[in-house]
Amino acid sequence: MPGHFTKIAFGAALVCTGLFAQDLPDATVKKGPSVTLLPVTVSTITRGKATPVELQFSVSAGYHINSNAPSEEYLIPTKLDLDPPTDLVVGKITYPLGEQMSFAFAPDEKLSVYTGDFPVSVWVRPLASVLPGKYELRGTLRYQACDNAACYPPKRLPVAFEVKVVKAPKPPAKNPAQSPHAHN
Repeated sequence: MPGHFTKIAFGAALVCTGLFAQDLPDATVKKGPSVTLLPVTVSTITRGKATPVELQFSVSAGYHINSNAPSEEYLIPTKLDLDPPTDLVVGKITYPLGEQMSFAFAPDEKLSVYTGDFPVSVWVRPLASVLPGKYELRGTLRYQACDNAACYPPKRLPVAFEVKVVKAPKPPAKNPAQSPHAHN
């Protein structure tokens, strides 16, 4: 009999815990799909020289987003648009290849998607005349998220990261001109 009582008490504790947990807001539970920009370290960039800045994005668990080059024309590609400050030029933006996956809503079709964490590389070139210092680049990542059954309306994620512009190192001093004649 004591074991029976223990099972009932344990079951009641689980039920009460479950009811109690339902009343509390859970900050870790995400409502619907989301993409986040993971923390970005400040990249040091030399004036006048293009340098890649690596951004890491994360798709919430259970969801995927179309890659930058989706398999079908009607799918909305993931695209990063940046509006750099004056004197900083954004060059090529490089996206990873998508993972080829099929889903319940189109089992015979392979879609090019991103899941989990994925990188986007942005080439940034400060003009040679820009003052050294920190500069913030802002923009948006446009994406459309889906789960295994449906797709959600497209969203725009605000993106911001900093770069530190430094002067180019001085060239090494040249050796003074040497006479071709042997000196004794």
